[in-house]
Amino acid sequence: MSPSTSKFAAGLGSGGAGNFRPAALALADGTVYRGQAFGAEVVRAGEVIFNTSMTGYQEIVTDPSYAGQIVTMTYTQIGNVGANAEDEESARPFLSGFVVRELLDEPSNWRSERGIDGFLAEAGVPGISGIDTRALVRRIRDSGAQVGVLSTDPEVQDSEALLARARSAPGLDGRDLVAEVTCNAPYTWSEGRWKGIKGQVPREKRPETARRLVAYDFGVKRNILRLLVEQGFEVTVVPATTSAADALALDPDGIFLSNGPGDPGAVEGVRDAVRELATQKPLFGICLGHQILGLALGGETRKLKFGHHGGNQPGQDLSTGKVAICAENHGYAVDADSLARAGEPVEVTHVNLNDGTVEGLAHTERPLFSVQYHPEASPGPHDAAYFFQRFREMVDRHVAGENVTGSSIAKGQTA
Repeated sequence: MSPSTSKFAAGLGSGGAGNFRPAALALADGTVYRGQAFGAEVVRAGEVIFNTSMTGYQEIVTDPSYAGQIVTMTYTQIGNVGANAEDEESARPFLSGFVVRELLDEPSNWRSERGIDGFLAEAGVPGISGIDTRALVRRIRDSGAQVGVLSTDPEVQDSEALLARARSAPGLDGRDLVAEVTCNAPYTWSEGRWKGIKGQVPREKRPETARRLVAYDFGVKRNILRLLVEQGFEVTVVPATTSAADALALDPDGIFLSNGPGDPGAVEGVRDAVRELATQKPLFGICLGHQILGLALGGETRKLKFGHHGGNQPGQDLSTGKVAICAENHGYAVDADSLARAGEPVEVTHVNLNDGTVEGLAHTERPLFSVQYHPEASPGPHDAAYFFQRFREMVDRHVAGENVTGSSIAKGQTA
């Protein structure tokens, strides 16, 4: 059967008889999956990708890095713990759609405040359940991420019409999605980690000396900001297009570059500012921030076949050989050879063991380093959370007048 031929994958709805709402997911290659709708009653286009995390669907849904994407969960049952305000990673969901095998919209969890169906409906995000997500994931894995259209509008269910929309909708390449998710004005952030429960293991105390930090918002997750606060930073979050002069006017001790969505090469008005800041202040980047730092240092980025999305990615520290299981969410990667060609004294510090992509880079002469994965998790393992402490150490040593380098910090080398 040719790729242009419409193929149907019928699915069972998650609701009972009498409340079935039709939904269809059409891929640009001609495949159409039919199931039951939940969330908002709309038609949305996006790049269809899959996430392999087994927990934390609310953190995934509210991660701004998914702007422009339709997210498929490989774990079969979604919705069992509901949704609550404390677990939101941003002000609202930015993803284009949500795909699950089985929706459980009667949550059973003491922290639950509502079901995921109503949560997505209020946010204007469509969802489809009851399809064969294994077949969909295999298709993406083998053929690569592709544009799709998800319709939960009962009046827009014609296969050919949806396929036509999917084939004409834009992908992620060349789109500045950061402009859609960044904040409109600077603000301060002071909230630390969730207080937890009685009887938990005592947490480390925050450093007594406060350090001022400017955090560039490319689509920042709240748990990143929480963990920066835990390291004693007074955090001011600024829009993505903030100039270097405006950032320096805040008299920061360090600069942070956040995660975010889409094509790093398409983000406008950022590279020059980061290039200038990198000559004056200690700097740490995560995910898109890592990629933008790579670009600012003269490197290039490339699109991955289907990206890394999930909480079980192996990241190896090249200095020690140790492997951390990491949370990742990116469809682009810094090209290692391009960094070498750029002529900056930058070294690759971490790689992904699945495909060898660059997972960390550091400057050997200046206090600059970054990681591709998410040390803050939310969701995911906490293996790499120590990088926030290392960033704080780098800032302290720089403020003290030491000639500290990102390379020594990324490798865990002390003074």
